[in-house]
Amino acid sequence: MSLLKSKAVHGLAGFVLMGSWAAFANLGHPLPAPLVAGVVQGLLTATITVVLKQVIERIFYRTTKWRRFVVPTLVAFSISTTILMISHLLAETPELIATVSVPITVSTIYALSYTLTLSRHV
Repeated sequence: MSLLKSKAVHGLAGFVLMGSWAAFANLGHPLPAPLVAGVVQGLLTATITVVLKQVIERIFYRTTKWRRFVVPTLVAFSISTTILMISHLLAETPELIATVSVPITVSTIYALSYTLTLSRHV
């Protein structure tokens, strides 16, 4: 199995990249706020990355026409936004919007690009 196809590698990369972003976004606050935000975001990103791929595939293959492109992306956006907002609210992340804006944007772009990739194979 190629490293680029490994769920573990994708999850670990997501943890490091988005966790680092969350810690950076909260650096203006005393510890442990940046650390907590980073760990929470890292764990969420690793989990969401694996789950969204499966959700997108299931929705894509069960819908038709233009809905194939719109519905998986909207669902991915909704799932990511809901989980991230609730989790960071519970973790009392000080810079909530700054913390979740990048991961939500990245997951939405991922959903759209993966949906387009799937459409080439149908």
